[in-house]
Amino acid sequence: MSTSRISSGRGTAARVVVGIGALFALVEVVYILMVVLGANQANAFFGFIRSVADPLALFFPGLFTLSNNDIGVLINYGLAAVFWLVVTGIIARLLR
Repeated sequence: MSTSRISSGRGTAARVVVGIGALFALVEVVYILMVVLGANQANAFFGFIRSVADPLALFFPGLFTLSNNDIGVLINYGLAAVFWLVVTGIIARLLR
């Protein structure tokens, strides 16, 4: 196997990892926007996004308890989005 083929595979793997991190962060941002903008929480799409965003937020929900729920969601889920971007960025850099 040639060196260029190995480095090309590593580059592809790194792009996949970054893409996954961006997708996870996008889910968190969509959830934040839906909460802050007052989306109907009984809506099926909202329920779907929440069911995906909650596990991806890991330990961040409840990290900061604020009297304003919108700001709490913004901070806690925003931190989760940043976490995914940073962690997958580091993993991608290691893969390259």
